[in-house]
Amino acid sequence: MSKDQKSKQEILDKFGIEKLNPMQEEAAVLITQNSNTVLLSPTGTGKTLAFLLPLVSLLNTEIKEVQAMIVVPSRELALQIEQVFREMGSGFKANAVYGGRSIAKDRMELEHLPAVLIGTPGRLADHLRREAFSTSEIKTLILDEFDKSLEVGFKDEMMEIVFALREVSTRVLTSATLGLKIPNFVGIENPTTIDYLDQKLEQLKIELVNSPSKDKLLTLYNLLMHLGNEPGIIFCNFKDSIKRVSDFLTEKGVAHGCFFGGMEQKERERALIKFRNGTHKLLLATDLAARGIDVDEIKFIVHYHLPLKSEEFTHRNGRTARMNANGTAYVLKWNREDLPDFIEALKLKELVLNQVKEPAKVEALPMTTLFVSGGRKDKISKSDIAGMFFKQGGLVGDELGVIEIKHDCAFVSVASAKAEKVIHLLNNQRLKKKKVRVRRI
Repeated sequence: MSKDQKSKQEILDKFGIEKLNPMQEEAAVLITQNSNTVLLSPTGTGKTLAFLLPLVSLLNTEIKEVQAMIVVPSRELALQIEQVFREMGSGFKANAVYGGRSIAKDRMELEHLPAVLIGTPGRLADHLRREAFSTSEIKTLILDEFDKSLEVGFKDEMMEIVFALREVSTRVLTSATLGLKIPNFVGIENPTTIDYLDQKLEQLKIELVNSPSKDKLLTLYNLLMHLGNEPGIIFCNFKDSIKRVSDFLTEKGVAHGCFFGGMEQKERERALIKFRNGTHKLLLATDLAARGIDVDEIKFIVHYHLPLKSEEFTHRNGRTARMNANGTAYVLKWNREDLPDFIEALKLKELVLNQVKEPAKVEALPMTTLFVSGGRKDKISKSDIAGMFFKQGGLVGDELGVIEIKHDCAFVSVASAKAEKVIHLLNNQRLKKKKVRVRRI
């Protein structure tokens, strides 16, 4: 077995993947063999790993400058790709930069240059203007979800980035839909196209839920009671609607988080952390969450508001039934409401719900998320935190849940029944050489 093959298998083992799917296999070969590649595949089929695996083989351990740049439309997608790359354990450093946090934090992370720099167009263009790093060794440029970056108004920044990277020899564009023509400024000429957009995700089921009233809140509640304590995302078209639905669910005692544009970046990140680690099972979101968030085991999504475009429908549905898992998308519709043509054509089966007449018993939250004031910059690892919470915090087995390490802090999910005791035992204790604060978020 060659070194490259062995390395790839070791990476797959880290993710618990036996083998790549056909799209990933094709991408792993063609991206390394072609100067210009367009990768088209439905949301949830593993595009991130599809381009990161061949990217690793294009990096040189002898070069200490930035070698590859990945441009993404959202902060969440930047953080997702950074996390996946780090979990690959390739030996190369990656950093994500994005609007919404201070330039000073970026500068701190870029003191030791990464091989791979991931970021949103505005922040990357800003660093290029400041000449924060050399571009002479950047040979690979990946525009992930490039159509979304153009759609949300990043064309000028993307042009600035492309024109600044004069030494690029490998270009990769990815999308889950192809609604826009590839602009000339990208420099893609005679690309090799990997097209899996017609691939049917047989594990995705789509069902129609009719609401007897124009106000669909009670129907949504009945649906959630029908589904039980499963993780899912409820999509709304407007952030004002999210507040109204959130207030209703809070009144009913249904735990949930919210995720939409206009929230502080810290609050958005923490909503996703709590969703990933099971502190709450439901996320109310606008289409901002339809792309670029990486959460495993989402069992369902609900179209509380009907999507306005077929692309939105596709990306929302792509949050569930990811990779080899099953999932269901529920289309919530008022009886007198017309379905868009792209949904009407599916001839969906209707799910008939039992009406919940008495308030359902709401389960206590099994997990609580704690903040720890130490992270990667303090040389703190997941195993360090796990050791502290087990030995000094007195937790056993699955009382300790998901641990997420950030640059200067960490988030730990623990059994709710033990949270107060853990805080009492661990707050202001030493972890490695640092005295850390431990508190709820």
